[in-house]
Amino acid sequence: MMNAAKRRWVPYLFLSPYMLFYVAFGLIPILFSFYVSLTSWDGIGEKTFVGLDNYAFLFNPDSYFFQSVGNTLLFVAVSLPLQMAFGLALAALLYSKFVKWRAFFQLVNFLPYIVTPVAVGLMFNLLFDWQAGFVNKVLLEFGLIDEGIYWLGEPLYARIVIVLMLFWKGFGYTMIFYLAGLANISKDLHEAAAVDGATGMKAFWTITLPLLRPVTTFVAITGIIGGFQLLEEPMLLLGGAGMGSASAVIGGPERCCLTTVWNMYDTAFGSTTRYGLGSAIAYGLCVIIAAFSFLGTKFYKEES
Repeated sequence: MMNAAKRRWVPYLFLSPYMLFYVAFGLIPILFSFYVSLTSWDGIGEKTFVGLDNYAFLFNPDSYFFQSVGNTLLFVAVSLPLQMAFGLALAALLYSKFVKWRAFFQLVNFLPYIVTPVAVGLMFNLLFDWQAGFVNKVLLEFGLIDEGIYWLGEPLYARIVIVLMLFWKGFGYTMIFYLAGLANISKDLHEAAAVDGATGMKAFWTITLPLLRPVTTFVAITGIIGGFQLLEEPMLLLGGAGMGSASAVIGGPERCCLTTVWNMYDTAFGSTTRYGLGSAIAYGLCVIIAAFSFLGTKFYKEES
């Protein structure tokens, strides 16, 4: 029989493979990237210790850090409410008794979310191409425009395309969570409300929507975090890192679509290969995401 002292080590023995992988591929890279953020390094030559200079440079307009954060916040602030509103409306429609083949429509509407970001970026690039894009052809066919719109060459139009792309990709994600939330609401509440005369939209606003508040908070938190990780879609849509750009400037015209992760990627792995500054941008992004996560989690606990 194994004594008590040896039995206490058995769980740690089974956990040791995971801990080894975590230390090798998680903790050590995190610590190393923080050290790199304190240096000036191109990935080949010697590292030069510069202290907090890279973090101070984030406040310099030439770093484009705050511009990229502003762009990302704009995309999230516009696309996320649209995703949530449309996802909730779609979930309520699918949950109603008027829709047959509910599972089929759930699958169809969720498919955009699981499409790879590369495919999404390339697809919207083809749809909104200036000369051969499907959108311009449809608008010209119906006489809504006289000439093709340069969607990816104008800051306002480029931002509209990004928002549409995020909306198309994300509404199915919010729909699934709202469907789960609707399924957890007791039908007795609606029956009691109907007895009191609250039916239709009144019951939805006074009963359903308040009970879905935890789901709404969760979707908002995860949507904000996911929005700050936006990279592949705008990069492939507008071009970047030698991908045949629609604009000669990284981030689109006037860098209007430069996201924070794209800025980090271009700084670290672009033409300049400034690993130290790229790591500093990554840690700046980490602080922003941590702040939103903390505020969202605190709000979620208060609402639950």
